[in-house]
Amino acid sequence: MTMTQRPTGALGQGFLARWRPPVTLLICAALFLAGSAQAQPNDPAVSGRIVDASGWAVPGVSVILRRPASGFEQTATTDSDGHYGFDQVPDGAYSITALLPGFSVARKEVVLGREPVVVQFTLRTGSFAEDVTALGSRLVGSEETLRRTPGSVDVLTRDALEASHVFTTNEALRKVPGLHARDDEGLGLRPHIGIRGLSPGSSVKALLLEDGVPTAYAPYGDNASVYHPPIERFARVEVMKGSGQISHGPVTVGGVLNYITPDPPVGRSTSVSLSGGSRDYFNGHLSFGGTWGTTGLLFDVMRKQSDGAREHQHADLNDFTVKVASQLTPEQGVSFKMNYYGEDAQLGLSGLRDSEYIEDPRQNPFVDDELDASRSGFTGTYRALVKNNLALTTTGYVQVYRPEWWWQSSHSGQRPRNPADPRCVDPIDVTPQCGNQGRSSRYTVLGIEPRVRIDHSLFGLSQETDVGARLHAEIQERQLEKGATPTARTGILLEDNRRTTDAASAFLQHRFLLGAWTITPGVRVEHMRHERVNRLGNEGTGVTGNATLTEVVPGLGIAYAMSARVTGFAGIHRGFAPPRVEDLIANDTGSATDLEAERSWNTEVGARALVAPGLRVDASFFQIEYENQIIAANLAGGEGSTLTNGGETLHRGLESALSFDSATLTRGSNNIYARLAGTWVPVARLTGVRLATLPGGELVSVSGNRVPYAPESLVSFTLGYRRTALLDVQVEAQHLGQQFGDTLNTVPSSVNGQQGLIPAYTLWNAAATWYVSRPRVSFFVAVKNLADRTFIVDRSRGILPSIPRLVQAGLSWRF
Repeated sequence: MTMTQRPTGALGQGFLARWRPPVTLLICAALFLAGSAQAQPNDPAVSGRIVDASGWAVPGVSVILRRPASGFEQTATTDSDGHYGFDQVPDGAYSITALLPGFSVARKEVVLGREPVVVQFTLRTGSFAEDVTALGSRLVGSEETLRRTPGSVDVLTRDALEASHVFTTNEALRKVPGLHARDDEGLGLRPHIGIRGLSPGSSVKALLLEDGVPTAYAPYGDNASVYHPPIERFARVEVMKGSGQISHGPVTVGGVLNYITPDPPVGRSTSVSLSGGSRDYFNGHLSFGGTWGTTGLLFDVMRKQSDGAREHQHADLNDFTVKVASQLTPEQGVSFKMNYYGEDAQLGLSGLRDSEYIEDPRQNPFVDDELDASRSGFTGTYRALVKNNLALTTTGYVQVYRPEWWWQSSHSGQRPRNPADPRCVDPIDVTPQCGNQGRSSRYTVLGIEPRVRIDHSLFGLSQETDVGARLHAEIQERQLEKGATPTARTGILLEDNRRTTDAASAFLQHRFLLGAWTITPGVRVEHMRHERVNRLGNEGTGVTGNATLTEVVPGLGIAYAMSARVTGFAGIHRGFAPPRVEDLIANDTGSATDLEAERSWNTEVGARALVAPGLRVDASFFQIEYENQIIAANLAGGEGSTLTNGGETLHRGLESALSFDSATLTRGSNNIYARLAGTWVPVARLTGVRLATLPGGELVSVSGNRVPYAPESLVSFTLGYRRTALLDVQVEAQHLGQQFGDTLNTVPSSVNGQQGLIPAYTLWNAAATWYVSRPRVSFFVAVKNLADRTFIVDRSRGILPSIPRLVQAGLSWRF
């Protein structure tokens, strides 16, 4: 690995010289693919034909075109030849659902623009309320399924993300109520996601999925989001926080985020996006796909680069995905997805000390820190409609993540150099004067997960049963070295660990369909065996230790469809999160520690309602009552503390989402729209007996204090205007309430910056997009942090500042 220092500055400092080849390649590819593209009419419309499994036309099918976020809904009925159609539909992301008694629901998603779209359906005999092709890969399928879902569900669609021209995953997730997406290096490469007042650190209290498959490098042995897929890869993001999340796992304490990749398009489709901006920003994205016969293909490649929030921070990303889906028979299908992600970044770990932040919040004393990482993944899925009332999905996956990270200081408490160690012989004394540390790791994850859905009746009552199992294995190879100089890329071996996890899990969820009522009890069982091998232990002969853990996770949910537009829901479930292998098994002795798993009881009551055409409101009350929340052993906070049983905590609050679109009400081409996501967490406190150690060694009680990094209020508000196929302009405010950086609830900043209040702040963004009909090109300008204000976003490793003002512009060409 080579180290290249990059100057931080505006676009243009060597940008064209360095990135002319990839830009030229993208443009040439677009011109080549556009050569045989046919011109299309400008009027947006969707049409198609519906047949049964034998290929016969099916008349009388109700076809519903929906845009759930705005409350848009239109219905058409197939004619004698099975044809349907919708004309003059505003552009955007839609779902199309086909309903007919005696047949299972069929559903597809489309993005309507300035050309007609043809969507064909094949109906299968049965009574499933969800398209069986979505089983296992999605949290929620059709709108009909959502009405029966006993919990809060939020969906971010691609058109909403594109209208805002989101720069990072954090910016996107703040649009979801209940989510606290904390910034880190300013690039959103490793989001810290907190849910309903839980700690956002490394997203360990959230379960992250991609098409239903865990994305963390070790979801059972170390559920941290050191790797996170880029937001540009996805068509939508699903978030579930209710009792329904027990059908996934292992983590159920906060919520589930499922990132959905786009399916191969029905017709041939190509899109090219190019954008650039301040702080050496460039993003090139090419997507091409289509369906030939019964096989669809999607090819997606992205190149992204930018400077970070501070000096001497920069990242280059390359992301490549191929997705293939084939319908083998009317009842069977397979799909495969292959992905490669590469990251070359000039990034470290340490934040700033208080004096450093006051002097210059954008400074970075460590110019030689570097991360070089790659991640390869493969997922294969087989789906079959075994009988009219029995659907099977089996998914196999393998992922390999290889990071190599060198840093001079892991946190601000390691500076200045220890005067008692002038020769820097203490491995803990890692400072700019004393060299660096480097961690080389290899994480391998593989597993298989079959799921079955059965639609049946008992004693005349309609019922659905979901049952599934997972066999999962993890291998963590971790080495830590101490280099002699800040630029060293090899050194003294301090740690050489192999950590493995073998896990088996199963779940059962049963839905009683009682007219307007849906009652869903369920249970999940997790069993895992961890092993830790310290190859350097016992004077080089090695130390091995292991531990096992079994947990039963029950849940119960109720949904009541008060009307076709209003659904109430309530639920309770067991929250569970396993401890990390490194905290569960002692490195020196191999003995099991007394660290327990995180356990809680999670309850919520809420409703989602389409109040009027164009006006949708969701709201829920929630409570998370922890029996044992794992937190830093030194409750004064700060990085470097070991983890321990934190005891009881209580989180209680309200969250709501509102969306309004005037065009849905007026059926016109002019649309004034608004989006609001709000979270209020008045209670997030330590309720058990707990003591904290002050710097002088004195023990004080922190019972009743607020949990760190739990802001009381979170608000995201977007107001915009859209003229169909012409213009979209919007302004957005993202507000974050004040937080404490430690359980002592310290207000003044400590010397190392790791303790103290994080004041509230509001970040303003704006974006404008212009659409040209022929060729089908759109141009955009986006500004992040309009006021160019600087805020503190984190203190855990020292003070980290917010992103500076970013100005970005670009174009997108679709054909």
